[in-house]
Amino acid sequence: MILKSNSNTNAIKNLLSSKRKIVITTHINPDGDALGSVLALTQVLTKMGHDVVPIVPNDYPEFLQWLPGNRYVIDFYKKKKTATSIITSAEIIFFLDYNEPKRGGDMCEALTASKATKIMIDHHPNPKMEVDYQFSYTDASSTCELIYEFVVAIDALEFIDKSVAECIYTGILTDTGCFNYNSSRKRTFEIAAELLGYNIAKDDIYRRVYDNFSAHRMQLLGYCLNEKMVVLPELKTAYMAISLAEQQRFNFAVGDSEGFVNYPLSIKGINFTALFTEAKDKIKISFRSRGKFPANLFAAKHFSGGGHLNAAGGESQLTLDETINKFNEALIDFNTEINS
Repeated sequence: MILKSNSNTNAIKNLLSSKRKIVITTHINPDGDALGSVLALTQVLTKMGHDVVPIVPNDYPEFLQWLPGNRYVIDFYKKKKTATSIITSAEIIFFLDYNEPKRGGDMCEALTASKATKIMIDHHPNPKMEVDYQFSYTDASSTCELIYEFVVAIDALEFIDKSVAECIYTGILTDTGCFNYNSSRKRTFEIAAELLGYNIAKDDIYRRVYDNFSAHRMQLLGYCLNEKMVVLPELKTAYMAISLAEQQRFNFAVGDSEGFVNYPLSIKGINFTALFTEAKDKIKISFRSRGKFPANLFAAKHFSGGGHLNAAGGESQLTLDETINKFNEALIDFNTEINS
């Protein structure tokens, strides 16, 4: 129980010993781990008697909107005035699944200006957030795993029920690719087993997350694999790019490209993949790798990004074609550096 021995734990328990106004936030474009951790902690702290509001920077995929407590989430992008007011009046703010201010998107200014006590719980490397209390463990599979440990550490295990367990399990499931990566610790599986003790329907959770896509999404995936995938065997790399026009063609919705970047890793000899998704104001990039190829270092050095060794993200202000050209050039230099 890595959080039980953290020197901040007793301070947090004292802080939560009386009713507080609490805001729980996560990063832009929330994924399963982000939303799962937010909703799990929201429910636990609410049951402890606190006034808790979950706020996310923007919308998230439909396949996550079944999660218990989803209806209480405030979308900062859609309700900026209301969300800002709530953040301003908060006594405690939790930062979950992100460790640098810019990952808060449009919330960043309001969160930075807040005088609330700030607590970060995260599993990404190289934290750059100024907070009062920090629980940062890169060995953890997910932030949801840390949320479970956090609840245990503050002696609030009694407030975990089936709904909370569903949220935590979903975060662990999605951030490990169904226990395929980021899941080498024995404790990760112990927590998963303990969550099953709350009678969660793990098979049903899998179906809700992974078997709940539109026909358009499947058609887009087929199109990308058949028409857009570029394989660079000499660099052990493959990538795909989706333009705005292609998104429109396939009625693209938030979350439709989730997981696309993983598919080329199934190709023999491929150790690094990228997915470029064009937005109105930038190119969003997802990176995945296997083995010791440092996707996070590549993202940080060339695309203002970061993340884990084998899973990272970045962005570009160039055009889609210019971004891909930059990627190809940077990849040659980067491979030379790490192999020298």
